[in-house]
Amino acid sequence: MEDVRWPAKQLEEHRLEISNRIRNLFWTVSGDYDMEFEPDTEKYVYSKQTVLYEAVKQGAFARYFDQKKLGMYLMKKLHFSAGEDILLPLAGLCMDAAVERFIIRERLGTKEIREQAFRELEKAEEEQVSDKAGTDLIHRIRLLYIRHVLENTDDKGMEPQAEIALYKILSLKDAENTEDVINVIDEIYNHVLDPSFEKRNGNLEKILNLPDMALANDAWQECMTDEQMEDIIQKYLSNLKKKMMSLDIRNKKKKRFYFSPENEEVPESSENINPQAVRRIREYVELNYGKSYLSESEQARINRKFCTGIHKNCILYLTDGILQNPVIKNNQYRFSQLQFEKNKAYYGNNHWIIKRNISVLAESLKRAFIIRKDDFVSRSDAGQLVPERLWKIGRTDDDKLFNRKKRSDDSEFVIDVLIDSSGSQADRQAQVAAQGYIISEALSQAGIPHRVTGYCAFWGYTVLQRFRDYEDPRETNERIFQFRAYANNRDGLALKTVCSSLMERPEKNKILIVLSDGKPCDMSIQRPGTRQPKIYDGEKAAKDTAYEVRRARNQGIFVIGIFVGNEEELSVEKRIYGKDFAYIRNISNFSRIVGTFLRRQIDME
Repeated sequence: MEDVRWPAKQLEEHRLEISNRIRNLFWTVSGDYDMEFEPDTEKYVYSKQTVLYEAVKQGAFARYFDQKKLGMYLMKKLHFSAGEDILLPLAGLCMDAAVERFIIRERLGTKEIREQAFRELEKAEEEQVSDKAGTDLIHRIRLLYIRHVLENTDDKGMEPQAEIALYKILSLKDAENTEDVINVIDEIYNHVLDPSFEKRNGNLEKILNLPDMALANDAWQECMTDEQMEDIIQKYLSNLKKKMMSLDIRNKKKKRFYFSPENEEVPESSENINPQAVRRIREYVELNYGKSYLSESEQARINRKFCTGIHKNCILYLTDGILQNPVIKNNQYRFSQLQFEKNKAYYGNNHWIIKRNISVLAESLKRAFIIRKDDFVSRSDAGQLVPERLWKIGRTDDDKLFNRKKRSDDSEFVIDVLIDSSGSQADRQAQVAAQGYIISEALSQAGIPHRVTGYCAFWGYTVLQRFRDYEDPRETNERIFQFRAYANNRDGLALKTVCSSLMERPEKNKILIVLSDGKPCDMSIQRPGTRQPKIYDGEKAAKDTAYEVRRARNQGIFVIGIFVGNEEELSVEKRIYGKDFAYIRNISNFSRIVGTFLRRQIDME
């Protein structure tokens, strides 16, 4: 193949010729002339062989494997907050290893193109690894793989983690299908590059079981358009394919944040704040969660008050939800309507169990309040004379010769119910909605004023969705079935905000019930042109949430944690809520366990 290098100044003149040359190479290898392929003509100027080899590699993978299946896996992995700048380069290496035998065996001349491309990449990668920013493990694994291909590997100099990754990648030379490639990518990512990922988000089975519909949100975020869901996902998948196929990861001017053990915080910059970017994100939040019921001045006030310290640069967004007050009836509206119907269907299928739970909890609360409302008698120095005590006159200092009746106030309790609405609840959305409904219905039947709020965190926004307010009528409880789990959760900020308004209530005794899975986590993705909140995860997130629980209790709020997550997260829940938390294993026991906590508190007051 003739070696022609185009100077940058001549690129425009020869762009069509270059583009056609690269496309023809892709189509020849793939055997499918109807398949779309977008050549990278810009990179051709400085990495000609790399661009040509990428066309060969993409064509081979399209011919022998399932590009869409791999792309959907990567989209789902990214949905669960996998680091794009780690996952996609890893996928590119695994794909290269999987197609190597097909390229060399069936395409004469491609072996030489591959070697020349890898020599270009080796030079660029050595510059990355020698630079401070290039010391990430993925760079070292990549350089090790490149040198292996060039038969320039020094086994003695390998670090253990990079060596493990390399051997797993090389095992794909015998890959029989796309599932083999996916399994190796997932294993390396979870066990080498981000060992805590599986604990935080679940295993490969959970990732793959994520409904494709949920990906429309991520695709919309990436493309920022309002097209139909299938078109959006296809466009996002196409963009993802370009990124994952490239072996070239030189430092780019535009950097995206990704999670790794060596990089825990989003770099914060006060410069280049783009009002248009800020406005577009705000508009997208409105499209996802409905209009806010606060004015702009009220929103600014609560942000100044609560978004401080670890929550600096966060934004609070208070809404009644997209089904109550949509901007437009878009795909998000339809997704929410579909989840509402699923939640109602679960209620219908478990109607008798749920109604019994409501009845048991309501009767338990009513009995407790009947006892409190009964008049009780106490000794006093005035009231109704008790003749039997007259003998004490002149003989003792006790002047309490009377009985006085006292009446309890039956309106001295108020309750807030706070429900974790983050994506980690996605597998149990209907069950969580039912639990919130049981509590709310029982409190309504017992005549206790209460508010029910869902919370999640999304693109720097902490969204508080009000399902019902304190004085709303009982039929408003139906809105709890509009519960939808999505995005992250910043528990400390949600607790701080809700407790502040709870303290403004006139009732003497205040109770907060939190339904949570015990995993405070807001891995906010950096968006250019906006202020970036700090990553909220792990130990610091648990400590912040525990601090807000202690502060609420010190203010006189009785806080109960209702654990609705996986058993392995119990230790975090215990640290946050102390002795006042309950683990609900079965919805049949829900009312009994919650009722025990509430009655204990009512009896104490």
